[in-house]
Amino acid sequence: MRKWHLLSATLFAVAVVGVAGCGNNPPYNISGKVTFDGKPLPLGRIYFDADPRQQNSGSSGWTDIKDGQYDTSRMGKGVSGGPTVVRIQGFKTEGADASGFGPPLFQEHTIQVDLPRGKSTMDFDVPAKAANGLPKMIVPLDQGPVQGKGRT
Repeated sequence: MRKWHLLSATLFAVAVVGVAGCGNNPPYNISGKVTFDGKPLPLGRIYFDADPRQQNSGSSGWTDIKDGQYDTSRMGKGVSGGPTVVRIQGFKTEGADASGFGPPLFQEHTIQVDLPRGKSTMDFDVPAKAANGLPKMIVPLDQGPVQGKGRT
């Protein structure tokens, strides 16, 4: 009976080592730079969604962008690698709400890429035309009176 316990413990240990591997399993960290119209994006969020249309069933990753830099090892979640849809959101730093993000700088920008299955670096540039069609900001009534008109 004791031999079976020893054999079971040994098989369990081998299985754990086999599953753990060399530490090269997803999620993988990714970092890089994000620019908007050639300038560092002041604030934003980047999402990495495995592309099921390309038979990638991996998990999604995300992280925040600050001063044009992002890094999933500092915050967020790494990526699975392979065919991926990258979604980038950019925000102004002025007028931030409780979330810490201000008004949007552009419409969500989407790019399809093939990420390596390992730690990587990738830079992205959001073109100025991504701001086309962005709704005009309206100042809420509780921000004060409109010049020349008082409140009733």
